[in-house]
Amino acid sequence: MIISDVSARRERLAEVPFDYEAQPTRSIDACNLCGGTTFVVLTHRDRYGYPARATGCTGCGLVFLNPLMTAEAYLRFYDGIYRPLVSAYHGRRIDETTIQDEQRDYAAERAELLAPFLAGGHFETMLDIGGSTGVVAHAWAQRFGLRAAVLDPAPLETARARALGLETIEGLVETVNLGSRRFDLVALCQTADHLLDVAGTLLSVRELLSDRGVLFVDIVDFRAAYLRVWSVEDAVKIDHPYYLTEPTMTAYLQRAGFEILRTDYASDHLHVGYVAKPGRPLPEAMPSPADVRDLWREIRFVQNAPRS
Repeated sequence: MIISDVSARRERLAEVPFDYEAQPTRSIDACNLCGGTTFVVLTHRDRYGYPARATGCTGCGLVFLNPLMTAEAYLRFYDGIYRPLVSAYHGRRIDETTIQDEQRDYAAERAELLAPFLAGGHFETMLDIGGSTGVVAHAWAQRFGLRAAVLDPAPLETARARALGLETIEGLVETVNLGSRRFDLVALCQTADHLLDVAGTLLSVRELLSDRGVLFVDIVDFRAAYLRVWSVEDAVKIDHPYYLTEPTMTAYLQRAGFEILRTDYASDHLHVGYVAKPGRPLPEAMPSPADVRDLWREIRFVQNAPRS
């Protein structure tokens, strides 16, 4: 039964018209978090079967794809390939229509986390980076009395957001210029793992926030992902350039000048959410050597332990 399921998945993925090896890429020579230059290759393929290498920084434990598709390649990827690829992997239709019920549930759950930090704060504006169909931004705008804008690279999804009456901005956050605009709430909902430059984006977000502003960001905890499927390779996918853990995300936020107000585990036991506000940058923040050592040891154990 398992062999049959795997075979059917491979057949579905083979029908997706995407040639990963033909895409333009760039090599990463310095770690996006700590600037280190000593890496170790952890995997040689991703869950879709593409020859995507996941590399780890031996200094801080950040895991990332290397080489990485260019921003232009990712724009094309999100405009027509991403959703069909994920649909083929799961064997069900996942698109701008079917994802909305899940997004409504997500919006309601995460709103409860944010409520204590937004209530009575006279917040007015919101930017949802990677905001997809606008369901989350619309729900939060209604609940917290905000004017919301959605930034996303997928035209079919931003069209849904516009239909909800939201301002939309098409593109990648790394390439869009928002000028002098400031927002009271900036959200990166299930988006940080998709970023092409986590450090640069968080610095930009720090500048986009008003003085009283609040940041919400969540990550797929890489450890939870590979332990759930008991496979490091199957936790890696080309749509996630970065693989974040609690120690690496905490260091990212502190380095960018955010004070973490709360850390929260989502009900799916996979995502970790952070509520933060502008604070003093801690440019030397790093995961501890023990955290890094334990991560490599655990990854090697998962890759080599016998399976029943």
